[in-house]
Amino acid sequence: MMEFVDRHPDVNVAPIEYLRLLGYPRGVELSGRAAELAEWACEWYRSHGRPWLYTREAASLRAPDGAVEIEGVSFSDKSLRQARGAILVAVGAGAELEQEVERLWESERPDEYFFLDIFGSAVVEHLMARAARQLREWAESRQIAVLPHRSPGYAGWDIGEQARLLELLRPGLPYPMESLDSGALRPRKSQLAVFGLTAADSARRLTDDGVPCETCSLAGCQFRRPVRNYNVRPKTLERWAAERLTLERRQDGSVLALFRYDGTTCSNMGQPLAFQYRVELGPCESGYVIRSQHCAPAPDDTGHVHMCEYLKSGPALIDVIGTDKPLAGQPLDAVLAWPRATTGAGCYCDAASREHKWGLVLETIHYALAKTG
Repeated sequence: MMEFVDRHPDVNVAPIEYLRLLGYPRGVELSGRAAELAEWACEWYRSHGRPWLYTREAASLRAPDGAVEIEGVSFSDKSLRQARGAILVAVGAGAELEQEVERLWESERPDEYFFLDIFGSAVVEHLMARAARQLREWAESRQIAVLPHRSPGYAGWDIGEQARLLELLRPGLPYPMESLDSGALRPRKSQLAVFGLTAADSARRLTDDGVPCETCSLAGCQFRRPVRNYNVRPKTLERWAAERLTLERRQDGSVLALFRYDGTTCSNMGQPLAFQYRVELGPCESGYVIRSQHCAPAPDDTGHVHMCEYLKSGPALIDVIGTDKPLAGQPLDAVLAWPRATTGAGCYCDAASREHKWGLVLETIHYALAKTG
């Protein structure tokens, strides 16, 4: 049976992951006081942090009568029923970090408290992703596949069962840990998880980067990793999908997507404008191939006539806008690798601005379909 403990794991947290947990948009570079605090948190942890990682293979996993039992202990997470075996994992950023953040709070230093506390969260995520990569390498040589990890508190798994999982792991843990009545762990910056094992041809194996967000069902998570490489924050995509997008699924599996874009012109004191996007997609089995695309002013829009290019060329601009069909004939996934401007003017006068908006539309459609299947 495989068992591994690491008291000195690598904690080279990627800046993009730290910024994500701090709540900054992708691509933002910290400056001033925020940059100083982030650097201070990293340096403090390099000097004082004691991260650790523990992994072991479960002796047994059974699913009698639909329940799940790991080494005879019952758990409510039904997703583990598809697994043939299990790996138990525990990671922690160390009790020293928790002691320091508590001291900072009591010393009325909320800024330092916040940046160091969030860095601890980043360390835990980094360690779990590291464990996932190690498990994938271990599994490949044995012709088995590793499923995305599951933890008590995830959708479908009662957090009250945290104590049961801890008891299975406790004998091998390198440092003390306890589970509170609430299900929370102490030290706080810790996590327990189960990685299911299945046949190597499993369709739902762990992603290459060890990130489970792609298969997570928690809606509205503001900390979701950009595993699909969206240019727009998932939280924003979720709002647009709910407020601006309409999907019509047809009997043959094809999809009609309608998206309304509301913006303003870049001149004439920012006149409101609204455009309607229409996208027809093939069925899911074909990768949602983009069959047709069209963009035109919404029926109730009057702002487009105030765009500077419209004032020069008149309705000819609308004809040009209607001929833009980026990614036509390609699977919808192509939008994730589409090299285009990540920002654009509010108007539709130039091609770059129009491509930027098409990117917003297609990413929103992609996000909505990825969530609903």
